[in-house]
Amino acid sequence: MTKTIAFLTAGGFAPCLSSALAALVERYSAQAPDARLIAYRYGYEGLLKGDSIELSADIRANIGRLYAFGGSPIGNSRVKLTNVKDLVKRNLVAEGSDPLQIAADQLVADHVDILHTIGGDDTNTTAADLAAYLAKHNYGLTVVGVPKTVDNDIVPIRQSLGAWTAADQGARFAANVIAEHNSAPRELIVHEVMGRNCGYLTAETTRRYREWLDQQQWLPEIGLRRDAWDVHACYVPEAHIDIATEAARLKAVMDTVGNVNIFLSEGAGVDDIVTEMEKAGETVPRDAFGHLELDKVNPGKWFADQFADRIGADKVMVQKSGYFARSAASNDEDLDLIKRTCAMAVEAALAGQSGVVGMDEQNGDTLSVIEFPRIAGHKPFDVTQPWYQQMLAEIGQA
Repeated sequence: MTKTIAFLTAGGFAPCLSSALAALVERYSAQAPDARLIAYRYGYEGLLKGDSIELSADIRANIGRLYAFGGSPIGNSRVKLTNVKDLVKRNLVAEGSDPLQIAADQLVADHVDILHTIGGDDTNTTAADLAAYLAKHNYGLTVVGVPKTVDNDIVPIRQSLGAWTAADQGARFAANVIAEHNSAPRELIVHEVMGRNCGYLTAETTRRYREWLDQQQWLPEIGLRRDAWDVHACYVPEAHIDIATEAARLKAVMDTVGNVNIFLSEGAGVDDIVTEMEKAGETVPRDAFGHLELDKVNPGKWFADQFADRIGADKVMVQKSGYFARSAASNDEDLDLIKRTCAMAVEAALAGQSGVVGMDEQNGDTLSVIEFPRIAGHKPFDVTQPWYQQMLAEIGQA
């Protein structure tokens, strides 16, 4: 009997969605050429609506074109199947209905045997909810997740797809932004990087940017100085930031170097920002998953405001690399991991094994099919790692 395999991409973008979809489709074309392939448009929203695309022979023959692009051609959305109130509010389900049942019934109506979810912790924990519902109600369907997130914060996965590319792109973005440091005397530049709960991307972006600095040739006699292009502070959510102490240190940098460059995780210091908002009686904006809507909280501006006067900045610039970095096409480093991950995902799915395929930190970082109950979000970045501590020491922050 011909199998039907469905795909969806969900959550925020990461530089792996198009490539992962291409890799999965290519693998099925080789392993199960007679299988019927469909893709739900805009993630779980498309599943609830029954909105899908049939992947024709022509699409399958040309799917490799996706490797050249970022984003997701089939679309994403932020939908949590267990958040009934939010789904009713968005007119995705009717009052009193069970979204998990609606999703399950749609999969049955579409004759789906295998569902692949490409997403982060929210996507895959939602996939876990769906898989548990399917198993409890004896739906014969296999769900296999592929982990993506620029934050690299999925438990227990060592390396999420797309995070390496996002760090490369953030470093590339930073090189042009930091070039602005001498557009005016005593300039403060804040480079805000994605990472609401995890500082991985900010730390890795800082490391890769500084590796780029190491490859350049400088001419300090005319003002082309490495210390002016360097990162002077790297702030992540996992480490406390003493504003007064840091302001004193950064004022000394400003007085000596003539400018200050900060790489900031968007989640750094958020507790302090929220406390201030609540004290002022302001509503703290949150999304369907309960996450702060950081674009409305604006941590980069908040930090710039804290430091500008204290360090004597004459000009302040806040730039965000998130959308630039997360929508890039996968680099070669990520492509290798994507293809290996998707090959195992297809193998597991055809064998009827549900779970999320990733480098299992609890199994020697071996690429494995990880059981859904073990998947969780908000894995913290380990700030005690020697390379990170060494980097902080080099920029004078340790």
